[in-house]
Amino acid sequence: MGNPDPLARSAEAGVQLSVVIPTFKERGNVAELVRRLDLTLAGLRWEAIFVDDNSPDGTATVVKDIATRDPRVRCIRRVGRRGLAGACIEGMLSSSAPYVAVMDADLQHDETVLPKMLAKLTGGEFDLVAATRYVEGGSAESFGEARGAISRIATRITHSILGISLSDPMSGFFMLRRDKFDEIVPRLSPAGFKILLDIVTAGDHLRIAEQPFVFGTRHAGESKFNVQVGIEFIGLLFAKLTGGYVDPRFIFFLIVGALGLVVHLAVLKMSLLWALSFPVAQSVATFAAMTSNFFLNNELTYRDRRLKGWSVLWGFIGFCIFCSAGALTNVGLAAWLFSAERETWWVAGAAGALMGAFWNYAMSSLFIWRTR
Repeated sequence: MGNPDPLARSAEAGVQLSVVIPTFKERGNVAELVRRLDLTLAGLRWEAIFVDDNSPDGTATVVKDIATRDPRVRCIRRVGRRGLAGACIEGMLSSSAPYVAVMDADLQHDETVLPKMLAKLTGGEFDLVAATRYVEGGSAESFGEARGAISRIATRITHSILGISLSDPMSGFFMLRRDKFDEIVPRLSPAGFKILLDIVTAGDHLRIAEQPFVFGTRHAGESKFNVQVGIEFIGLLFAKLTGGYVDPRFIFFLIVGALGLVVHLAVLKMSLLWALSFPVAQSVATFAAMTSNFFLNNELTYRDRRLKGWSVLWGFIGFCIFCSAGALTNVGLAAWLFSAERETWWVAGAAGALMGAFWNYAMSSLFIWRTR
């Protein structure tokens, strides 16, 4: 009897499995990961697609050097684009293999379970296999107490709000049929870190299996886990709650705007305590919030299109120019409300700050960071 999966039969003439590996400053791990994949995937036709976000440590150079000796290794170097989800999407889109896997380059994902994951897919019963740390046979002891606690909390939130049954929806280690990925990729967001969660929620009818694995220790480099990852998770969560009608990038923009509102009100209050007139105080607070919003948006909302060097200065100038109409309306409306509301400073300040939110987002996306 032949293999029941037509995709497995089609792989007989070419690469069976593409392993997509997003990287940023992982120079010290590349050679060891390729060595491990060579041992683990012996007998299979595989390729490793490293998608590097223009790492300053020369990660792409190391990958390309290995590729000159090993045709199974490819490098996609992204310039002017950042973000794990976007890197994974680009890597999977570049594959022509019937099966694609995604794993980290830090050697914490156990590559030895890849053949087991592939076997579950080639059987034809499943569309996606998610590697998990939280079922029998899996372990996350090396995850770190704080990071592990955050991961478990995020998992419980995902289960409760989105109804996802995966034991480890925060995992960045999975494998799926490429034809299924091709179907759902138009609904995926390139912003953020949690690509598996995005794929599972976008693919309503995916048949999913789980594969336990032991989370290892980092070999070299530094962890990318930080507060920003948590904020991006919140953005993705809210986007999914809207059924995908609200892009995560807009959620990030609103989060930054909320932080900017705090800055605005704090500066406004201090300015009033310094006996400045309200229009002047509101103007100072508006500029402070505008500055805060620009730099936070550059680091978070538009991380994949982050401005650097002189472009930061020109971007900031453009940001101020395009937001000037909203700022003028902000000051005028706030001054009027301050008088009408019997000097309720925080109501007037908040209303003025919120007035230009949608205008600022549209102008920022179109002309400063030039997103789609």
